Amino acid sequence: MPTPSNDFFATWTPRAQGLMRIIVAYLFVQHGTAKYFNIPALGFDNLPPLMMVAGVIEIVGGVLVLIGLFTRPAAFILSGFAAAAYFIAHAPKVFLSPLQNGGEAAVLYCFVFLFFAVAGAGAFSVDAIRRKA
Repeated sequence: MPTPSNDFFATWTPRAQGLMRIIVAYLFVQHGTAKYFNIPALGFDNLPPLMMVAGVIEIVGGVLVLIGLFTRPAAFILSGFAAAAYFIAHAPKVFLSPLQNGGEAAVLYCFVFLFFAVAGAGAFSVDAIRRKA
């Protein structure tokens, strides 16, 4: 049975989902821009080829999720990418402790992108505009 509370959440859930998608993707894109353009300046110089490929995936996939274009497939790929980053770069240090191995961000990105792969972009997305057209 509809209640005022249910109406409130039904109205605001896609908007909150869209806002979360934008913020998470914006933060994710910065990983790639730091690698390629040193923005923000993190001192990435002479990166190995695997890190250069990672930068491309972070920029292209992050921008797609940011604007909400092909969100589900892009987010699915980014979820797997974040999982691979965790297992390649962080897990060898201390396997089951992201707090100790510095992998909390990779784990969070993995599951947030998995959420968007399943739930979709939410509001404020090109995907939502394309569905209406």
